[in-house]
Amino acid sequence: MSFPTKAERAKCWGARDEYWECLDKHGIQNAEKSGPCAEFRKLYETSCSSQWVKHFDRKRSYLQFKEKIEKDGIPSRTLLNQPKIFEKRRVYTKIVS
Repeated sequence: MSFPTKAERAKCWGARDEYWECLDKHGIQNAEKSGPCAEFRKLYETSCSSQWVKHFDRKRSYLQFKEKIEKDGIPSRTLLNQPKIFEKRRVYTKIVS
């Protein structure tokens, strides 16, 4: 596998940006191969290598998660007031001589 040229990288990034824009426009959270953005997805997959598609899909998920955390806060804060179900316990064994 050879490294893509500048033109190929630009084509890939452009296809990715168009696909993500379509997903945002339609309010779709996860990558889909069918639906209103199917043509953009197909162009995105043909313009980019499979490793790049996988990387960019993960990056989009992470960016959405990061945005949600920045907007709504950390969800585990509600769990702080819950009773401790799994506490660490010390276990002592009695040595019998």
